[in-house]
Amino acid sequence: TVMAILFFSETLAFARTNMGTSIALDENDQPQIRLNFNITLMDLHCDFVSVDVWDTLGTNRQNVTKNIEKWQLDESGQRRIFSGRNREQREVVHEEHEETLEELHEDGEQAVELDPSNFAAFLEEHEMAFIDMYAPWCIWCQRLHPTWEKFAEEVHKLGMPIGVGKVNCVTHAQLCKDQKVMAFPTLRWYKNSEPIFPDYKMDRTVAALTGYAKRKLDMEQKYKDWETKNAGNPDKERMRPNAGGSRAEHPGCQVSGHLMVNRVPGNFHIEAKSVNHNLNAAMTNLTHRVNHLSFGEPITKLPPYMESTPFMRKVKRVLKQVPEEHKQFNPMDDQEYITTAFHQAYHHYIKVVSTHLNMGSSNDDVNSIT
Repeated sequence: TVMAILFFSETLAFARTNMGTSIALDENDQPQIRLNFNITLMDLHCDFVSVDVWDTLGTNRQNVTKNIEKWQLDESGQRRIFSGRNREQREVVHEEHEETLEELHEDGEQAVELDPSNFAAFLEEHEMAFIDMYAPWCIWCQRLHPTWEKFAEEVHKLGMPIGVGKVNCVTHAQLCKDQKVMAFPTLRWYKNSEPIFPDYKMDRTVAALTGYAKRKLDMEQKYKDWETKNAGNPDKERMRPNAGGSRAEHPGCQVSGHLMVNRVPGNFHIEAKSVNHNLNAAMTNLTHRVNHLSFGEPITKLPPYMESTPFMRKVKRVLKQVPEEHKQFNPMDDQEYITTAFHQAYHHYIKVVSTHLNMGSSNDDVNSIT
């Protein structure tokens, strides 16, 4: 009887899982660790999102592009347009002029200075309008001023049916806020008093601006010619040319991917900046949602084809037995961080601890945030 009880007790102890924890020096000698992230910027355009990395070893990588993707979002936060891999921002070409802005203004200003008292009337007067919304302190705006005046002169000389205007967004801050100007300079096309998106973001030369205006007018003329020729003919509807209409553009961006970072104290930044604009601080909202943030090879939120592997099934069985306080692999997931005032941004301070789960006969490392 005693032998039977001992046999039964030993068998039961062998079959039962015990949980034990200990603190030890990390034996991992890999110089880098993988950082996985998926973050939604609620009110920032993908063009102005930069992923940067700094650390105590002197690493300084700005606008990291490898293994990072961006998606433009619609007003409900759903993916709408794939903005591609996080490409290097191309610097636009600026034009240098011999004349100063004052010299160009000696025979009068062709680019009309707009303010709240004449902005709406200007748009009503011109079926097509191209407007530069600028800040006097913005270096890119200063470089553009003579080009914009020369462009206005060229439009006048060619007799193009376009109103060319400009708005000082420091003097008329509310007007620019109403127009949702997020960066300087903002070069925006208007048709029948309505803004046409996306904004112009190509080269800032007289030739480039004139070419853009001509293409807009050509598209509009083709549309009007088609309307005149095919009015009331439903069979021709599918052949309707593009009239250069506005494309809905909600300034939301989802940025995701992974980085290999050094195992030393450092900073991972998702920052609002541009190589061709100065951002409007009063309109820069860095409210964001952390969809996912973890370190190491991901073991949660895996693609379906990886969920069914024998290793992952074993990991899931073991994790079910781990107390919740030891499963801090991605504690920031699905958290929203809302800014309610200007010039605010959240800074997240995290400590990364390597956690080793001994799963019977094998050791598998999982990095967790605590």
